Amino acid sequence: MTTTATTSVGRAAERRRTFAIISHPDAGKTTLTEKFLLYSGAIAEAGAVRARREGRAAVSDWMELERRRGISISSTVLQFDHGGVHMNLLDTPGHRDFSEDTYRVLTAVDAAIMVLDAAKGIEPQTLKLFEVCRLRGIPLLTFINKYDRPGMEPLHVLDEIEKTISLHPAPVVWPVGIAGDLRGVIDRRDGTYYRYQRTARGATQAVEERVDPARAAIEEGDAWRHAQEELALLDATESTFRHDAFHGGDSTPVFFGSALTNFGVRLLLDALVDLAPSPGPRPTTGGDSRPIDAPFSGFVFKVQANMDPNHRDRIAFVRVCSGQFERGMTATVARTGRPYSLKYAHQVRGRDRETLDEAYPGDIIGFVNAADLSLGDTLYVGERVVFPPIPTFAPEQFVTARNRDTSRYKQFRRGLAALDEEGVIQVLRHPDRGDQAPVLAAVGPMQFEVATHRLEAEFGARVDLSPLDFTIARLTDADGERVLRGRRDAEVLHRANGARYALFRSQFWLNHFRDDHPDVRLDTVFASTD
Repeated sequence: MTTTATTSVGRAAERRRTFAIISHPDAGKTTLTEKFLLYSGAIAEAGAVRARREGRAAVSDWMELERRRGISISSTVLQFDHGGVHMNLLDTPGHRDFSEDTYRVLTAVDAAIMVLDAAKGIEPQTLKLFEVCRLRGIPLLTFINKYDRPGMEPLHVLDEIEKTISLHPAPVVWPVGIAGDLRGVIDRRDGTYYRYQRTARGATQAVEERVDPARAAIEEGDAWRHAQEELALLDATESTFRHDAFHGGDSTPVFFGSALTNFGVRLLLDALVDLAPSPGPRPTTGGDSRPIDAPFSGFVFKVQANMDPNHRDRIAFVRVCSGQFERGMTATVARTGRPYSLKYAHQVRGRDRETLDEAYPGDIIGFVNAADLSLGDTLYVGERVVFPPIPTFAPEQFVTARNRDTSRYKQFRRGLAALDEEGVIQVLRHPDRGDQAPVLAAVGPMQFEVATHRLEAEFGARVDLSPLDFTIARLTDADGERVLRGRRDAEVLHRANGARYALFRSQFWLNHFRDDHPDVRLDTVFASTD
């Protein structure tokens, strides 16, 4: 077989970088996303600060509820070019209640940027998302954000990274000036010192002045000397970036800056081009890997309805894994074995979209009106291939949903089915009660807020939610359902995909049941969404 570098598909794949940005809420992820667009030339002026003042949202936020709450709820795909490379940026929600959507996005990337607040370091949600990256072997770059504000000493931040997530931090740049008085950064690769100047509201690219080290030593004074002492310590401890350690998931290149003022943004974006891996062979359920120059294949990692309220559309986002995609080609859906025409292909950025004629490994395609595609579906041309399914998170919150208006019952059912297929919430039903009192299950309570908002706004169905006193769910089977039937401390509900969820009122009752019935299946890893 031809090598990656000698095929047209391989050469195109080498010019792709597909990555996500993960962080704790308010660490600056959405601002950094917008500044990447600014530095790539995709937008002429950033408006994150001004937009907040006027109650608007950043470029990647499109849902009304997102704009009202000022948070990112649903992941968004942004595509732009930088340094001769086509970048596929998968923006993700930072709030822990939407960690399941983030997990699905991470199945489609080749690298990720972990954004940390310089004053707060690694927070609980950051740690959880990092564990997902580690589980999937995703190389991780780290951006210490908000260094223009008071925060921790840089060596302290590095120490926390190593102790908390057992990842060796390898600073690529080093700050000159303390947190809250960032003067610039030194690029450790060649010793270049970049001194920054603020721009009005961070709306345009920060002015970077390359300063000779001898001149910097005079002009920066104690800040320069202190930075040099820290750099000497880093050199002595061999805290130097190594490609093999980074790609192997043992080390993370570290960058310092401020997304709000644009300090350090260009260096981070350039590093994605230079350091992040390009798409490679994709593991399959058969135990082998799909070469990137094999015929077209891809998998659905996200489904989103009504991104444009003027057109009741349903978009399936597909990560291209191999081959060249050409609009109008016909692929096979592995789940059903049926052919599927790929003519409604778009490049999607928020509500904006344009027709996409071709794509290569690493690219993200939005298929509009994709009623026959579901989360986790594999599409392929030629020899059959199936990529691993996308597991769902074990829900921790449960409510009963009741339709307020009986005349809107069809809209109620249709809305719940759509939200379940998208993974916004999981809809469970009791075999005897059916649709009269469906149970909504979620990782966090804000998912219910999103669900009720969208049911009313998009489907005209108003609902009342009643909390249930279950706190733990496990995946079981028909035998487990028979054993659990009739118990007062547990209940078994069904999902539309056939999965059986055993709900328990507390960890105590789960442990008690396990002690009495050790052979009953109670899995924490849930069924795939297909």
